[in-house]
Amino acid sequence: MGGWPRAKSLEDRMCLSIPAKILSITGEDPLLRTAKVDFGGVVKEMSLAYVPEARIGNYVLTHVGFAISMIDEKEAEFVFEFLKNTEEAL
Repeated sequence: MGGWPRAKSLEDRMCLSIPAKILSITGEDPLLRTAKVDFGGVVKEMSLAYVPEARIGNYVLTHVGFAISMIDEKEAEFVFEFLKNTEEAL
């Protein structure tokens, strides 16, 4: 049977996450806090439930509406540049 190969273990799985910069934060409850984040020009709302330590100006990795981990600015800028170059190559 064709199709995508199936992961043999949890270590074989991965997800796509995109870096974003936190522009503003709403809420006090750690489970309900949300942020407006910038994906290099596109602004969206994200849950901060998984990164209660996140502050305005921080960079986070995002996946399906959630900030899932913190990332430093240098690494975020590297990913933004990579995505820009990939888009230009297409």
